Amino acid sequence: MEENLRLVVKEGMTGRIDKQLGHHFSQYSRSQIQKWIGDGNVKVNGHSVKPKHKLAVGDEVTIAPEKPQKIDLEPENIPLDIVYEDDDVVVVNKPQGMVVHPAPGHPDHTLVNALLYHCPLSTINGEFRPGIVHRIDKDTSGLLMVAKNDMAHRSLAAQLKAKTNKREYVALVHGVIKDDQGTIDAPIGRSRKDRKKQAIVSGGRHAVTHFKVLKRYRHYTLVSCRLETGRTHQIRVHMKSIGHPLAGDPLYGPRKTLPGVGQYLHARLLGFKHPRTGKEMVFTTPLPDYFQKMLDKLERTDSN
Repeated sequence: MEENLRLVVKEGMTGRIDKQLGHHFSQYSRSQIQKWIGDGNVKVNGHSVKPKHKLAVGDEVTIAPEKPQKIDLEPENIPLDIVYEDDDVVVVNKPQGMVVHPAPGHPDHTLVNALLYHCPLSTINGEFRPGIVHRIDKDTSGLLMVAKNDMAHRSLAAQLKAKTNKREYVALVHGVIKDDQGTIDAPIGRSRKDRKKQAIVSGGRHAVTHFKVLKRYRHYTLVSCRLETGRTHQIRVHMKSIGHPLAGDPLYGPRKTLPGVGQYLHARLLGFKHPRTGKEMVFTTPLPDYFQKMLDKLERTDSN
């Protein structure tokens, strides 16, 4: 078991235990807390309770989290689309549907498993994220830079922090955007309504996305999005916030959307200074087949 969590209920913290614990221990989802309550891992004044239990001032709450799922990180012979590689860095074109690194629920068949089979990786990001400097979502395709050693990792991470690298995405969004370009500057944090989502929230982390219209269709718009910051689900949240959620997005999009296995979002351009030589390097990759075929379909539909 992990170290127990303890809480003494104060004024303003009364009410349903699952809701209050979800607010106080925001690193855990509300569903996870409800599961712990149901399994008897949460006690109030030494006694197990139900999710609807109402907390009162002075109550002592103890949570005994379950032991995390054990993950054995093993190299796997999975084909990789390598755009560039040298002794320090690898630039990979990740396919839609591949998870970047192991986590509970996705213990294997990840990009990291494939990379470990292919080459050595840096150790800075811990046991389960070796080499990973930045991530893209499972159902987002496109370019990722990976560090093969700690020197390269420190350099690439510093460039991300200083916002000197280049990251550009192509997204297909619902609706027709009138402006040819724009900037979305809105703070992003965990949604207070749904812990699985990010949202525009007061006090969230600074987030800036610059977008430019590439093509307008009858009911959709193709845009390029340049990231100034790199928050979780940033493009998906920002585009939704201006009324243009990504097509195919199962988390932030409308129920009625384009068919597919996830959001139509592709990291097509990646630029950085080489960690050893300082040379400016810029890589691009075309849209994957599933994305281009949908655009071709929209083109045909609009012409009829």
